[in-house]
Amino acid sequence: MEREHNLVPEDKLWKRFLYRVIYRADTKLGKLFDITLLSLILISTAIIMMESVPQLDKRFHRTFLILEWIISIFFTVEYWMRISVVKNKKNYIFSFFGIIDFLALVPFFLSFFFPVTKYFLIFRMLRMLRVFRIFNLLDFMNDGYLIVRALKHSSRKIYIFLLFLIIFSVIVGSLMFMVEGGRPGFETIPQSIYWAVVTVTTVGYGDVSPITPMGKFFAVILMLAGYSIIAVPTGIVTAEMRNKRQNLEKICDQCGNEDIDDDARYCKQCGKKLA
Repeated sequence: MEREHNLVPEDKLWKRFLYRVIYRADTKLGKLFDITLLSLILISTAIIMMESVPQLDKRFHRTFLILEWIISIFFTVEYWMRISVVKNKKNYIFSFFGIIDFLALVPFFLSFFFPVTKYFLIFRMLRMLRVFRIFNLLDFMNDGYLIVRALKHSSRKIYIFLLFLIIFSVIVGSLMFMVEGGRPGFETIPQSIYWAVVTVTTVGYGDVSPITPMGKFFAVILMLAGYSIIAVPTGIVTAEMRNKRQNLEKICDQCGNEDIDDDARYCKQCGKKLA
């Protein structure tokens, strides 16, 4: 996830001015622009929600339509300005925030041909992530990076765990199909697997339940296993986060790489010897 402040402004004076207003929040005008942007995102989200209510849409449809057009035109101009005022345009377009800004516009234009796609404008809420930069809360973003890195480094363990969970659910679901003998909710193996997944994840919709003593016994085993199953991925990610937090102080002075292994003596990116 690339930070916006890595972008370089164009050389023209007016573009440098617009760059500081759009990408920075260290001036009154820049902060006003960002707060206006966040306010429009909230208004747009509220409009989408109210449009889904038939009574409100019938009464204020024209008002909703006009406001959505105004806000979408503003976002379109803003997106074009973000691209035009930076030299490394590809860095912005394919950055995390660049992709989010693009996704916030596409549903509006698609709705001309497919009206139902207008509800995808709810993705504009993702642009609220800029609130961390606007109000100088980048420390919170660093914590977010820590979680992402922990999930990335523990992904192999989680994949193995999920594979085991799938196998376990398929086996128990098949056993329940045989034990319950085609009773309601267990007419087929896929339906029985659905029940097993709902039970082992402790969701417990209650729409399907076993009747036979053996079926109830399997259900008890599955429900008890569900508690331990929830703890496994939580423990994996928590342990990885603890290790990553301990390694945060290990940063390469030359390239700024933070992905440093515990026993590393040299930086894996630039090769500099670590202190």
